[in-house]
Amino acid sequence: MLVFLLACVVSFVPFAALYLWLRNRRKGDIAYKTLCNKALGRGALCVLPVMLFSGVSYIALRLTGLHNTDKLLYQALYNFIVLALMEELAKYLGFRHVLKKSSYPFSWLDMTVLMTIIGIGFGAIESVIYAIGASIPVVLVRGICMPHAGYGFLVGYFYGKSVRTGKPALKGLGFILSWFIHGLYDFSLSEEFVAINDNLVIVALLLALLDIVLVFRLIRFVKKAEKNEICTQPLLHHQEV
Repeated sequence: MLVFLLACVVSFVPFAALYLWLRNRRKGDIAYKTLCNKALGRGALCVLPVMLFSGVSYIALRLTGLHNTDKLLYQALYNFIVLALMEELAKYLGFRHVLKKSSYPFSWLDMTVLMTIIGIGFGAIESVIYAIGASIPVVLVRGICMPHAGYGFLVGYFYGKSVRTGKPALKGLGFILSWFIHGLYDFSLSEEFVAINDNLVIVALLLALLDIVLVFRLIRFVKKAEKNEICTQPLLHHQEV
């Protein structure tokens, strides 16, 4: 039990470290830090509607009897629609709420960071939920990979780029990419997916690696963007969201 609790604590270190690094990159900007705190809280709160929808959808899908007729299709629907789509949608709406409720002059970099932080908040709370009954390796992998931070980076990056370039389609691209990767990752972990072929376990491993790569891409983008006026130029006020 002590080892498991230690693993849980260790799994939160990457979440905390990434959040503090993003939040403290502007030491004298109190408004920015306040926004980061709000984004973290908003991301954590997004877990509630997702849990409610997941519970209702689970019951509804069961009542249809789909889980008995085609288990693979049932898992695909559940992972891509009930879980991945609703989680990404909840986080996206939370992100839009943060933008609308602030008069802060958001830049491309700011939007990327805030959406990532929303993902961190959501992922941290979700990790607590998934830790119940999970094994130590699963707890540690979720902490190291930080998938929701990577998905948040994709959405925020393309949202900011959309505003910067005036191409609305980029907002949809970021959302679809995060949803598809998220859904495929969840689906690849299901027994029904692996049952198709034992070699398919590599899909989950590759997607977990992709999650880590996305976090490193985020860090690289933030470091380079801070020196680039295109990425730090104020683009968006709350009236324009």
